[in-house]
Amino acid sequence: MAEAGLNLSHVHQLGYVVGDMERACRYYEGLYGMSFSPVIDVDMGGAVLRGRPVATTIKVAFAQSGSVQVEFIQPVAGENLYTEFLARHGDGIHHLAFMVDDWEAAKAVFAARGFTPVFQHDMGVMEFVYYDTTEVGGLMTELLYYKKKIQGINA
Repeated sequence: MAEAGLNLSHVHQLGYVVGDMERACRYYEGLYGMSFSPVIDVDMGGAVLRGRPVATTIKVAFAQSGSVQVEFIQPVAGENLYTEFLARHGDGIHHLAFMVDDWEAAKAVFAARGFTPVFQHDMGVMEFVYYDTTEVGGLMTELLYYKKKIQGINA
């Protein structure tokens, strides 16, 4: 149940971790007719994993399924949650993501519930933070905060 002042009732994104991006995109495009974006290489240098700065790179691709964005993430190099997930579970659903308008208030609600950031990064136009909510349901929770309006994402 959401705390007062924080409404996370709308899932923005379903995040999958995959070991082979091209294979995953082809499979889901063929099976479900989803259309994925071109694969994007992302340098996440400066991300913070469990309180330590890390240098890490990933590949991402996105598709839209109704109002929910589907994100595929393939770890490429460095330490990150995605490499850990892939080693433990193989390909699979990693997280639910929610967009928030009040970044500090959203993080404060999670802190008040005893959650600490597991993985976070300020990417300039947006920030994200993951909380380990795997105890029930096995999924991480990601909060997304966009610093400006981007057509097709939050505008």
